[in-house]
Amino acid sequence: MIYLTLILCFICSVLLTPLVKRLAFKIGATDKPNNRKVHEKVMPRLGGLAIYLSFMLGIFIFAPSQESHLPIMIGGLIIVIIGILDDVFELPAKIKFIGQIAAALVVVFWGGVEVEWINSPFGEGKIDFGYFAIPITILWIVGVTNAINLIDGLDGLAAGVSSIALFTIAGMAVFMQNTYVIAIASLLLVATLGFLIFNFHPAKIFMGDTGALFLGYMIAVLSLLGFKNVTMISFIIPVLILGVPLSDTIFAIFRRILNKQPISAPDKFHLHHCLLNAGFTHKQTVLLIYAMAACFGMIAIIFSQAKIWGAILLIAVVLVMLELFAEIIGLLGKDYQPLLKRLKGKGNG
Repeated sequence: MIYLTLILCFICSVLLTPLVKRLAFKIGATDKPNNRKVHEKVMPRLGGLAIYLSFMLGIFIFAPSQESHLPIMIGGLIIVIIGILDDVFELPAKIKFIGQIAAALVVVFWGGVEVEWINSPFGEGKIDFGYFAIPITILWIVGVTNAINLIDGLDGLAAGVSSIALFTIAGMAVFMQNTYVIAIASLLLVATLGFLIFNFHPAKIFMGDTGALFLGYMIAVLSLLGFKNVTMISFIIPVLILGVPLSDTIFAIFRRILNKQPISAPDKFHLHHCLLNAGFTHKQTVLLIYAMAACFGMIAIIFSQAKIWGAILLIAVVLVMLELFAEIIGLLGKDYQPLLKRLKGKGNG
């Protein structure tokens, strides 16, 4: 049953995307070129609606009466409504943030999705988050939702990176025998892949905030369902799975702090901008970031099988490599190169 549902979900996404493209032009959900955008013509940007409708069809066929996912779907509906309104009217950031908080609150208080504790990595016992459990959960959902949105800057980028993350989450859920996460992640994966056919460079349609926010929200919730209340090691796994969008978001925050800019201020120094500035073509940049996302996925799988000290060493290596890569391509600004300067100093010495 699940395999037939996946096929139908994929076909539905392929068939719906051109219809959504027409709808986007009709209602004015378009993206106009400006100095921050890389496209040069008006583009429809409601594509996430095709992903959402195809996914919901899959949910209806696969598990129409399962009450456990109702809060998640209601939260998703809130996110999609906010996304559609933003794609048409360009909502203020404050309104979008309130919508994201509302969706997270629905999942936490109605759905009971909450990271309450993790096992201590250095012995027996557990670390109980207590009163911080709810804020941590809400921060995770809102943070990942925006991380996917921030990386949505090139044709096929957010859809491809999200697909790799969903594939990895589904794969990890197989190891953990979590059939619910396997099914939901797989349905969302095929709906996204159907849309990606029209979104890969040169794109015929953008997913817009409707798609980027919905994918971010669902990935955040699925990772919590798969890895909540487990060991410290497993708690880091979803962070690794989402390594590309999360690291890009973190570097963007630090970059704006260093430049004394508001954290929400837009700029052209995200990962994809820096790779384009380094001389890579549009398609090369997207494929390179896909490869990076796949590497993070493999690291997450290796990390899940590692012993405590091996896991700590792996994280240390990943952090150093991330910092070096960020300094080389200028993610924190062209003049911010503390690690590179130190290495060059030792080399000259």
